[in-house]
Parts: sequence; C-alpha cells; structure tokens
Amino acid sequence: MTVRAILEQKGSDVYTVKADADLETAAKQLSAHRIGALLVDEGAGKYTGILSERDIVRACANHGIQALQMPVSKTMTTKVLHCSPHDTVHYVMEMMTRHRFRHLPVVDESGELVGIISIGDVVKRRIEQAEQETAEMIQYIATA
Repeated sequence: MTVRAILEQKGSDVYTVKADADLETAAKQLSAHRIGALLVDEGAGKYTGILSERDIVRACANHGIQALQMPVSKTMTTKVLHCSPHDTVHYVMEMMTRHRFRHLPVVDESGELVGIISIGDVVKRRIEQAEQETAEMIQYIATA
C-alpha cells in the first residue's frame, strides 16, 4: 500500500496560505475546509512551511487572543519533511510517529507538490488493509 493509493482515494487538493496572512485568516480557512494544516505558499509551486492547528493553539497559549493578529510566518513550522507517492503506508506512519507530526506533503520525483496526507488518512488506509487481510485469511480457512 502506497501514498499514491491514499491520494487516489482522498484526492490531491492542497490548501495554502501566504506567510504574511494573519492567524485568524488561517484559522478561518482551516475551519472552512475542515482540515488540520495549510502549506505556507511562497509562490511558483514552492512552500516555506506548514501551519497546523497545533501551531495556532501554541501561539494563542503563549500570546493570548492577540496571537490571531500575528503573521503566519511567526508561528509556522519551517522544517517540513515530505514523502513520495511511492512511499509505503508503513514508512510514512513510522515517519509521522517518530517526528510527531500529523500532516505530510507529498512531492513527486520532479520535486512537484502532488498532495498532502494526514495521519488520519494513513491510519484509515492501514485499517482497511488489515480488514482486507483478515477477510482473505477467513476465506482461505473456510475453503481449506
């Protein structure tokens, strides 16, 4: 099972925000799209970071309600790891767990952003895979 299979099922939409947008604007966009992270858009298909719900909560905890007027650039995560469409579900689950993040951009061989996956997408796919393996095992035992 690969990341490509996840993107084929969920789609490859990626929502972005500009680095100079304020956190309130970003929070409204997260809510409107019912997502947990936005890539911070530099333009020309490049991104400089990722802003998650957790980043906004930390900013509010540290700066109070005034944090919502801060620019995204002040709170975004700048060290963004990514994966490939060819990576396995097991590999990305391990990477996300080890580094403690819930969103991972997907970049193809040419360096082009082709999607973003969440830990929820990965877990959902892994559960489907386990259920399929169980059904196959039951079928095998029933016909043996």
